[in-house]
Amino acid sequence: MSSSVIPDTGELAGPHAPRAPGFGASAGDEQRRRDLRKMKIVATGFLVFAAIVYLFTRYLEHRDGVDVAAWVGYVRAASEAGMVGALADWFAVTALFRHPLGLPIPHTALIRKKKDDIGDQLGEFIEANFMTTEVVVYRAQQLDAPRRLATWVADPRNASRVADEAARVIKLTSEMLRDEDVEQLIQAALKWAAEPQWAPPVGRILEQLIDEDRLEPVFQLLCDRAHEWALDSQDLIDRVVDRDGPSWTPRFVNHLVGDKIYRELVDFTYKVKLDPDHELRRAMHEFVQRFSADLQHDPAMIAKFEGIKNELVGRDEITGAASTAWKTGKAVVEQMLDDPNSTLRNTLADAVISLAARIRDDRPLQEKMNRWVARGAHHVAANYSQEIISVITETVRGWDAEDTSRKIELQVGRDLQFIRINGTVVGALAGLAIYTVSVLIFS
Repeated sequence: MSSSVIPDTGELAGPHAPRAPGFGASAGDEQRRRDLRKMKIVATGFLVFAAIVYLFTRYLEHRDGVDVAAWVGYVRAASEAGMVGALADWFAVTALFRHPLGLPIPHTALIRKKKDDIGDQLGEFIEANFMTTEVVVYRAQQLDAPRRLATWVADPRNASRVADEAARVIKLTSEMLRDEDVEQLIQAALKWAAEPQWAPPVGRILEQLIDEDRLEPVFQLLCDRAHEWALDSQDLIDRVVDRDGPSWTPRFVNHLVGDKIYRELVDFTYKVKLDPDHELRRAMHEFVQRFSADLQHDPAMIAKFEGIKNELVGRDEITGAASTAWKTGKAVVEQMLDDPNSTLRNTLADAVISLAARIRDDRPLQEKMNRWVARGAHHVAANYSQEIISVITETVRGWDAEDTSRKIELQVGRDLQFIRINGTVVGALAGLAIYTVSVLIFS
C-alpha cells in the first residue's frame, strides 16, 4: 500500500514536482490485513451474539409477562449492557481512523485530522528523550563502534564482503566525480601552480641536494648511460665521418679516423664513469651549483625559467593529457574493481582488513576512537538536533492522511479489535452486576 502527495513547493508544484515518499508495502502487510479482517469478524460476532440474546430474552418477557422465569432478567441485563459496551467501543475504535457510518461527527477520524500534530509531537518526544546530548553521547560510548566494526571487518569470513564494499565505495566515488568537474579541477590546479615563481624554490631545492650530496647518484647514472651509448656508437661515428669528412679523403682513412674517435670516446667515458673526481664530473657539479644560484638570484635566468614554465603549463596538450590520463585511469580502475580476482581489489581488501585488525587489537586506539565518536555525536546532537527532528515532522506532514490512517490501522487494528471484544464482555458483566445489585436492593 503506497501513496504520496505533492508538497507545497511553490513553483515546483506540477506534474514533475518531487513527491513526498509514502509508505512502502512490507512483506507482512497482506498477512496483517487477513488477521485484521478475522478479528473484525470475531468482534462483530460478539456484538451480534449479544443482540440475539437480548432479543430472545425480550421475546420471553413479552410472551410470558409476569410469569417469565427469573433468570431471563439477568440474561437480558447482561446482553443489553454487552451490546452497549460493544457499540461504544466500536465507535471509539472506528473514530480513530474514519467517520463512523460515514457521518462527519465531531472528534472522529482523529488520525487523519491530527496527522501533522502527531508528527510534531513525535518529533518533540524524540528530541526531549533521545536527542539530548547526554543520551546521545552515552549511547555512542556504550556502542563501542570501533571495536565492533573492526572485529567484523577483520574476520576472514567477511573478507569477500569487505572487498565488495570497499570496491563499491571507490566505484561510487568515481561515479560521483564528473569528468567535466575533474577537468576543471585539473585546469584550476595547473593555473594555481603556475602563479607563484618556480625558479627560486627549484634553485633552493637544487642547492640543498648538492649540499647533502644527493645528486651524485644522478651524475653516476648519467655517466653510466653515456659510456653505454659510447660502446654502441661505432656505426654512428662512421656515418658522420663519411658524411662530413673531406670528399678527397680515401675511405680507409675515414675508417681509421672513425676508429680513433670511437676508441677515444669509449676510453674517455669509461674514465669519467669510474672516477668520481674526474674533471668532467667536477664541471657537472659546478654547473649545477651555478644553475641553482642563478635560479635564485639572476633576474635574467629567473625570467627565462618562468617563461618556459608558463609556456609549458599553458599549452592545451598539458591539460588535455591530464584529462585523458584521468579518464583512462578511471576506466582502468573501474574495470579492475569489477574483477573479483584483480590485484587492486585484493590489495584494497587486504589493506582494509589489516587496518581493522590493528584497531581490533589496540584497545587504547579504540578508546581514542570512541572519544572521537562521542565528540562527533555531541556536536551533532548540540547543533543539528532540530534538523534531524525536522526530517520526522516534515516526513509525516508529507504523508497522505488517508494512507497514513489505513497503514496505522493495519499495524494496530488487530489489537484494537480486542478492545471491542473486551467491551462486549466487560459490558455484559457490568450489566449483570448492576441488575443483580438492583434486584437485591429492591426485592
